[in-house]
Amino acid sequence: MTPPPGRAPVAAPPAPPAAPPAPVRGRIRRLRRLRRLSRHEARLLAAALAEVLRARAMLWLRQSGALRARIARLAAAPPPPGAADCRAALAEVAWSVAAAARLVPGASCLTQALAGQALLARRGIAATVRLSLPAAAGGAAAFRPHAWLVAGPALVLGGTAQDYARHHTLAELPAAGGAAATPAAAAP
Repeated sequence: MTPPPGRAPVAAPPAPPAAPPAPVRGRIRRLRRLRRLSRHEARLLAAALAEVLRARAMLWLRQSGALRARIARLAAAPPPPGAADCRAALAEVAWSVAAAARLVPGASCLTQALAGQALLARRGIAATVRLSLPAAAGGAAAFRPHAWLVAGPALVLGGTAQDYARHHTLAELPAAGGAAATPAAAAP
């Protein structure tokens, strides 16, 4: 169709920009979420990210002995003045480690449990990493070891109490160092 005399043709509106690919959209969403964090939450996440990265790297380099020795040193140090409420600290560590682990490729349950143990040791809270197998494990295909972080009776990282009840404890790694064999009926 031609425009009326004396009028310029009207250009079509520009096409909207194409949506970024899915991986980019996911990163953009994460960055927007990070901007909404309070300063306290951002500090928690930064500390957890550093610990998760450290634990992941040391496990990958097969330096678990050095990692355990570092956690033992943290546990032996006096707690910082004005240590927070224990339940609040457990919730903060659980949230921050789980959030940081989503940002670190290959951050397994063991990586998360050891990072959480280090963060709790810094706060003067004793925690134990428990290694377990599912109770119904039968054959090599079902061999799926799992790591849990337990502080006293509280299950901090690793799953739900129902999941934990379906596992048999193989070993415990207390923050003070050394593996201790435990009975299979140990409860969080």
